[in-house]
Amino acid sequence: MAIYDTEEEQLEQLKKWWEANQTSLIAGVVTAIVLVSGWNLWQNHQLEKRAQASQMYQQLLDSAAKDNSESTEKLAERLPIEFPGSAYAHYAGLQLAKSKVQKGDLEGAKAILEKSIKEADSDELRHVARLRLIQLMLATGQYEQGLQLIAAVDPAKSEGFSASYDELQGDLYVALDRLDEARSAYQSAIRTGQATPLTQFKLDDVATPGNAATAAAN
Repeated sequence: MAIYDTEEEQLEQLKKWWEANQTSLIAGVVTAIVLVSGWNLWQNHQLEKRAQASQMYQQLLDSAAKDNSESTEKLAERLPIEFPGSAYAHYAGLQLAKSKVQKGDLEGAKAILEKSIKEADSDELRHVARLRLIQLMLATGQYEQGLQLIAAVDPAKSEGFSASYDELQGDLYVALDRLDEARSAYQSAIRTGQATPLTQFKLDDVATPGNAATAAAN
């Protein structure tokens, strides 16, 4: 009988506890369900937005492949507006800058690349935008500005891009007729093991003082 009395006491205590706490427990369960449902809806919405951005970016690439500059630029301008902050918006910026270059609007392209460097949400995108901007600076005679942009890069965060920076640095030094520094830059690019085959040709061009005029012309 003592066992049954104990069980009845436990059941009575459980009943009292439930009566005292059922409201907060039910509210907690309902809140949890709402939160989980809301999270799932938000996740699905984000997936849908990414799919739409991806589709629009593919349309942009298709237009670029067909040399339809008008359609390419319109899509490149729409992407950042409709999907701000997305990676596709930044990719579109790079494509828009390329289209500007092809049309001869180098200053417009520079402005877009500078914006990408500031706003891109990944180091990789920032490096790509920065390298393209430096190439434009080289093409427009802004040699010192290009060197300053390279000097501002954190080597610890440029893994995978260091050879490209070194090669461009060499090109800028050649343009400034600073051939000793150009040789060092090209050699540094080659030591990374990631340099393009063209880098060795550039190094050969500046390997001896007699090739200075040829290197500067190139």
